[in-house]
Amino acid sequence: MKKVLVANRGEIAVRILRACRDYGLSSVVAYADPDADALFVRLADEAYGLSGVRPAETYLDIAKLVAIACRAGADAVHPGYGFLSERAEFARAVIEAGLTWIGPDPEVIEALGDKFEARRIAARVGAPLVAGSDGPVSTAQEVIAFAQVHGLPVAIKAAHGGGGRGLKVARTLAEIPELYASAVREATAAFGEGTCFLERFLDRPRHIEAQVLADRHGRVVVLGTRDCSLQRRNQKLVEEAPAPFLTDDQRERIHAAAKATCAEAGYCGAGTVEFLLGGDGTISFLEVNTRLQVEHTVTEETTGIDLVIEQFRIAEGLPLTIDDRPAPRGHAIEFRINAEDPGRGFLPTPGAITRFDPPAGPGIRLDSGVVSGSTVPAAYDSLMAKLIVTGATRAQAIARARRALAEFAVEGVSTVLPFHRAVLESEAFTGSETFGVHTRWIETEFAAMPEAMPRPEPAEEAALIRTHLEIDGKRVSLGIPSMLLAGLAVAPAVLPAEPPATDGIVAPVSGTVQAIRIEDSADVAEGDLVAVMEAMKMETQVLAPKSGRLRLNARTGDFVQSGALLMRYEG
Repeated sequence: MKKVLVANRGEIAVRILRACRDYGLSSVVAYADPDADALFVRLADEAYGLSGVRPAETYLDIAKLVAIACRAGADAVHPGYGFLSERAEFARAVIEAGLTWIGPDPEVIEALGDKFEARRIAARVGAPLVAGSDGPVSTAQEVIAFAQVHGLPVAIKAAHGGGGRGLKVARTLAEIPELYASAVREATAAFGEGTCFLERFLDRPRHIEAQVLADRHGRVVVLGTRDCSLQRRNQKLVEEAPAPFLTDDQRERIHAAAKATCAEAGYCGAGTVEFLLGGDGTISFLEVNTRLQVEHTVTEETTGIDLVIEQFRIAEGLPLTIDDRPAPRGHAIEFRINAEDPGRGFLPTPGAITRFDPPAGPGIRLDSGVVSGSTVPAAYDSLMAKLIVTGATRAQAIARARRALAEFAVEGVSTVLPFHRAVLESEAFTGSETFGVHTRWIETEFAAMPEAMPRPEPAEEAALIRTHLEIDGKRVSLGIPSMLLAGLAVAPAVLPAEPPATDGIVAPVSGTVQAIRIEDSADVAEGDLVAVMEAMKMETQVLAPKSGRLRLNARTGDFVQSGALLMRYEG
């Protein structure tokens, strides 16, 4: 390999670009319009525009990405995580174009990406499994029937994809129809496929995972465990390695099941095998993520192994030279720094970062996709950066984390920093005898949620004005930052189509209207679900603040800014 296209954005693109530099590879990135001046674009050796904004027309457009790789003379593609990283059709397109795919074979991605087939593979090697549906389900009534046989709670899970998207947990029969519909919507939006299946959901489970590396010479190694239990809406916020408070038997079963499952699947590359650990000690195989994980950093810090460079070596056909299950060097904790307001239910807050002042000092690593002056676009994930803190012991890592989080300052957008600081004051998380955190701990037991932050003013996202010029007889495309054109001409005044909302329901966040749940001029009661919005890859429910009759002002599929009028009350 000589030149790698990093088919991603944000902090993971930056992470891979730095590994390219360390390994002696040239780098190429492709960027959407809102990312034209992003940090990853500045750091790459070459950058090419994707001519669009939404993921479907940019970072999810296989044809565009492969064409850019070929145009740039890249001979390999690294997909990062999210977007197309677990799409077998992307891997095939890369390979068919004569390029090296930095990841497992398409057939393996397909097999493990199909959650039914992944369960079958895990079952063949004796991995622990809870009860699940025999195949996909197509109606909410099938979910209800499963719950009546196997009991509640029941997990409704997207058959394709991962990262917590398309996963809903029903704890009552009454909420199943809406949760099933939501799972299908999220899965379709994130992965282009809405098929779901079911599993019995363990009570108060911890989320434990094992990091795996496998080469093309038949060697599979496990690099230890991570705990990723601290989540909101099935999205991880804090991860650590090694997973604390496991018995020797539990750790052994997780290691063995992870290694055997990947070997049985013919795995190659970096991957993660995920498990749930119930409050009663029950272990259940969850899924295999056929890519690098967001939280790979804590494994790197506790093993001294650069997982991205190992991915490069494996893709080049080199054998692994590392020990299976290396003894961990101390303890590491990762804090995801998202542009979200925890006091408003972790509502995403895209906008312009006016100050980004991260901590430093012993045991501190920062993987960031932003700097002061960067913009967090509404169209993509809310993750701005990751703070990774390492200590000789878990207690030292926690002490250093308190210091680092106190130093960390971000202004211009709301962040989860106040939440992280509060977590480190909770005995459930910091206790030295037991671990009281589980995957719904935030929603059910965490009592120190920070107050809502002042809402930042919606930022005007930098856009590119696209046109064409003729240079020496050749027609070329030109993208001009809209801010450069400001002031060159005075636009005529445009009257708003709708007066400001004085008695209506406005969009809580900039994003896409995924669903309108009422008819026009419908009568609603206070608290009724009236719309569902998707922003930064997360669904946000919009509830009626009072009873009355509502007239619609937006349609399904509309992209609206925060504060835009969605519907108004009559009378």
